Amino acid sequence: MSNWLIAWRSIQQRKLPSILTALSMAMGVMLIVAVLTILGVVEDSFRNKSSLGYNMLIGAKGGSLQLTLNSVYYLSEPIENIPYDYYLEYLSPEQRDAEYGNSIQGYAYDATWQTLQADAALTGGGFGGTAALLDGFILEAAKQATAKQWDYSEFFQQLENKILPIEVGRKTKYHGYTGITIPLCLGDYFGRFRVVGTTPAMFDSLRFGKNASKEFRFSEGRNFQTWSEDHGFYEAVVGATVAREHNLQVGQEIAPSHGAADGDVHAKKFTVVGILASSGTPQDRGVFINMEGFYLMENHAKPITRGEIQPLTEFEETDASGRTLPLPIEQREVTAVLLRTREVIHAVFLENLVNEGNEAQAALPVAEIRKLFDLIVEPIRVLMLFLTTMICVVSGISILVSIYNSMSERRNEIAVMRALGAGRWTVGCIVLLESLILACGGGTCGWLFGHTLNWGAGPYIEEFTGVSVGFFDFAPSINVLALLGSQPTMKFELSMEFLLIPALVLLAAIVGFWPAVEAYRTDVAKSLGK
Repeated sequence: MSNWLIAWRSIQQRKLPSILTALSMAMGVMLIVAVLTILGVVEDSFRNKSSLGYNMLIGAKGGSLQLTLNSVYYLSEPIENIPYDYYLEYLSPEQRDAEYGNSIQGYAYDATWQTLQADAALTGGGFGGTAALLDGFILEAAKQATAKQWDYSEFFQQLENKILPIEVGRKTKYHGYTGITIPLCLGDYFGRFRVVGTTPAMFDSLRFGKNASKEFRFSEGRNFQTWSEDHGFYEAVVGATVAREHNLQVGQEIAPSHGAADGDVHAKKFTVVGILASSGTPQDRGVFINMEGFYLMENHAKPITRGEIQPLTEFEETDASGRTLPLPIEQREVTAVLLRTREVIHAVFLENLVNEGNEAQAALPVAEIRKLFDLIVEPIRVLMLFLTTMICVVSGISILVSIYNSMSERRNEIAVMRALGAGRWTVGCIVLLESLILACGGGTCGWLFGHTLNWGAGPYIEEFTGVSVGFFDFAPSINVLALLGSQPTMKFELSMEFLLIPALVLLAAIVGFWPAVEAYRTDVAKSLGK
């Protein structure tokens, strides 16, 4: 009969104490595996630059960590807003010029230009009552134009410079650095979830995962549109977690609440046109609405600050056909801008360039999350690992106590084994094998329990962090050779979970050594027959 089988039979004879001892070891290993895996997977996901799909945030001056938590993970409150025309500096010149077509200045200029041309044609060159609509500068210019018989083009140039000081066609300040530019408008809620006003580019252009290779997919429906014939500006896409918790379906209407989860509910409703498939990203916990519709909700328009030029025409919410018009850019602000620079090195230059100005701040989200983990999460993880390790040590001590207490009952058994020819080393080895079976058997069960716990808690972890954890997700890998003191250039990476195997073998040897020595010293003559 082999030593392993003898050790196993000995454990079976003490079934209940052995099960309880192995179970205590299993619980300790389970906690270690859960802590290593859950914190490791979440940390890797938070730290992974490519999982975001962008590498820079632009927001109002303030705390960069708060900006990151608010704009990336929707976990904090917005700092402030940045001007809309500042956001336009990150777009291409063509996009910027198109946006300025929807402005009060543009509307005023167009209306004034048409009115002046019509009046000039009707009065034979005089400006008549039209000039009374203009401010003092334009009125004086109109009088001079009439008295000196200026060419109308010169007067219109003065009019354009005064009412419409827009440098159409010029290069934008930051477009040379940017690849993907996605604005965010925050402040509303749907239940406990954040409502995000943005553009269709959030899901059309943004990618996530390693090397930004994954596209956002829809389990139902489609992406929202800037304007649709069916719903106008009021379309929404909801994340998988939001849809599951609120039992939302494509075609339902939702009404965001203003400023807080329990705030006043807006009168305008958005139609859900798409439900995102689960992606393990913060988007699973967001409600994404068309930014144009966000601006048109109550209390979302920025009050107009009138300068020395009074608008000649007031902005109308609908045109002659009754179609809703977008809010003019003078009444807009954005909370943050998600940027993916053309090249990684551009992020360094752009960050310095933005932070030197007074309008906004730039933050590197991955760097901010690393600071958060290094300062707060890492010490907590070390503490939890220390506590769970101590649980394993206590479990090891219980193995020692269990085997040692059984030695008095087993002296006759050991004496019989010795009388039948078993040597001292054989007897001691059998006791060590018992310790090893209890420690490694309990550790194996603990490993299975730990991953089962991860699998069971996975939906809750994903709900609160946006990170999915499954049964086959392992703790992060470390360079084993570096731990052994080899050169940093030499790498042999292995999950930290697998280091539990030699740790348990060492623990079993330590706790089994004393009982093994007692077995080794057993006096056959004194113990035989007792």
